[in-house]
Amino acid sequence: MKFRCERDVLVEALGTAGRATAGRGGALPVLGGIRLSMTGDGLEVTGTDLDLTISVQATVAGGTDGVVIAPGRLITDIVRALEPGAVSLEADDEELRIASGRSHFAVRTHPTGDFPRLPTPSGDVVTLPVDGLAESLRQVTRAASSEDSRPILTGVLLSAEDDGLRLVATDSYRLAVRDLRGAGVLAEGQKVLVPSRALNELQRLLGSADGEVALRLGTHDVTFSIGPVTLISRLIEGEFPNYRALIPANYPNRLIVGRDALLDAVRRVKLLARDATTPVRIALRPTGIELTVITTDWGTATEDVDAKYEGAEMTVAFNPNYLIEGVEAINGDEVALDTLDALKPATLRPTEGDEYLYLLMPVRVS
Repeated sequence: MKFRCERDVLVEALGTAGRATAGRGGALPVLGGIRLSMTGDGLEVTGTDLDLTISVQATVAGGTDGVVIAPGRLITDIVRALEPGAVSLEADDEELRIASGRSHFAVRTHPTGDFPRLPTPSGDVVTLPVDGLAESLRQVTRAASSEDSRPILTGVLLSAEDDGLRLVATDSYRLAVRDLRGAGVLAEGQKVLVPSRALNELQRLLGSADGEVALRLGTHDVTFSIGPVTLISRLIEGEFPNYRALIPANYPNRLIVGRDALLDAVRRVKLLARDATTPVRIALRPTGIELTVITTDWGTATEDVDAKYEGAEMTVAFNPNYLIEGVEAINGDEVALDTLDALKPATLRPTEGDEYLYLLMPVRVS
């Protein structure tokens, strides 16, 4: 294999594909490698950890067709460190040689036969708008669990609704639900569970894209194509919790508060909360709200925030990090906080539109 390519183009392709590789290869060192496949003037750069696969297509100055599996992190660091300009790569069965200007590297490679067989995208192609999908992922994936002990909760549920697609995630402490109306991706009654890690990588890719995303849903995997990049993820098997039972039909108490004012105040009083177990207390009053953080080691922080409140006076307490993430996910100038009482789940919603809700479990305080 032999070709030439601009450094920045190659760095971008290696960096993108490398996000799917296993950190240190795990039990299979080859999973820490990146597959470079050359055909004509087309280069395909691929990384995989068996659950997630990312491939990037790039046009280069062709030389000789071939395939090589090189240490992903190492060659990415090498190419990134080179001077701007053209980079030459040449490989045989044992090593990959990288040259640019006066810099020359020879890197030992993995046997090509050790690299996993890449999944083949299957299913019919449907499209989604980049903007709508990116915004939905930003709002929902934050609520998925990062604990592998409960794999079901590390996924995001995609389910067909009457008016489009619904995305749902929960870590059992909070729940995020977003409707993407008009998106007929799934058949009636169909639902799948996609790992949040894959959707976070997809969100990263969508940040520099526009237009539409092509989606293919197979029996065991899902494929997203954005321009020259293809992302394939295995689906999670299992039954997602019955999240609908967690959402009350109505709430007797409603707070309307400025989004930025609430965020700023929570961040300030949170300075005394040296760990996530220290809650922020919100005293709900008709004249506004008072935020309080109390710690035995550091002291007390309080701040008043102007707001509109209708309902019974009470004090509710939340994990400050979860509260901040919920408020950050909401678009608009104001946020609505609906409560039943101090111990039952509360919801954050935008004051305009009903496409999104973020349900948050309160913290019991004395």
